[in-house]
Amino acid sequence: MHSDSIEQWTHDHAFLGEKHDENERRTWLVVVLTLVMMVGEIVAGSLFGSMALLADGWHMGTHAAALGIAAFAYRFARRHLGNAHFTFGTGKFGDLAAFASAIILGLIAVEIAYESVLRLINPVSIVYGEAMAVAVLGLGVNLLSAWLLRDSHDHHHGHEHGHSHAHDDDDHDHDHPGHHHHHHDNNLRAAYVHVMTDAATSVLAIAALAVAMYSGWVWADPAVGLIGSVVIASWAFGLVKSSGAVLLDVRADEKLERVIRARMEVGDDRVTDLHLWQVGPGHCAVLLSVVSDKPRQPAVYKRRLAGLKGLSHVTVEVETCPH
Repeated sequence: MHSDSIEQWTHDHAFLGEKHDENERRTWLVVVLTLVMMVGEIVAGSLFGSMALLADGWHMGTHAAALGIAAFAYRFARRHLGNAHFTFGTGKFGDLAAFASAIILGLIAVEIAYESVLRLINPVSIVYGEAMAVAVLGLGVNLLSAWLLRDSHDHHHGHEHGHSHAHDDDDHDHDHPGHHHHHHDNNLRAAYVHVMTDAATSVLAIAALAVAMYSGWVWADPAVGLIGSVVIASWAFGLVKSSGAVLLDVRADEKLERVIRARMEVGDDRVTDLHLWQVGPGHCAVLLSVVSDKPRQPAVYKRRLAGLKGLSHVTVEVETCPH
């Protein structure tokens, strides 16, 4: 067989989200915005001797690092898209970055809870005007960052690309239907959660400072800090759960799996093994075995799955039932 004939049966494994490049640009923009805010607060805090500015500046540095992880994950996945060392492509790098960001969020929650407990035990004097100004400034930056990430977070992502494989002994057949399925881009979701975490922290801080300033309840600030740490921890747990599920190849879509079984089990055909997992935002891979008294050609089984949204890499094994 000529090499040019073989090439028409080959395919790539480009399992990136439909808005991958757009999400990367937006994430880098938010990283730059956060770094500028961080440097500005640290410089101002050093010049004016403000501990509130210094503390918030270094705190924003933590978020900048986490956002940087998300941005570099987008870049790495794009640059190594055609690297054959990655068996199913680089679509999962975003989930790896999201998992790391979730761990950082969890550490931030622990840090906030620890500082809040210390301040409940040993209250410290607060310069209310300065602290509120810092909180309002931080809130503005985070709302702008959330606006930059708004569309990409609120929508699911898919990519118009697909491949199918079926084999029965030496018989092979391939087709390339277009698929579009809806799955979260966990990497961008992690970036969005980070800026929303900072925004929520700023809102809670403003409310707590206002209560403490007008009522004299100095415990209000650390008490609200504890509440904020619980909220952040819950967001971090949700992010760990969703990104970890992708990394561990947890069953991607139960509804899609039921549809696949229903389409494949016609007459005496039975599905004996089925593995469905996510290989990138909007991309699922499926590996299944079909056993039948009267097995058909692989192309017949492939046509049953044609047009199913979300199946970007399909492998079907056909076996004969001896009895």
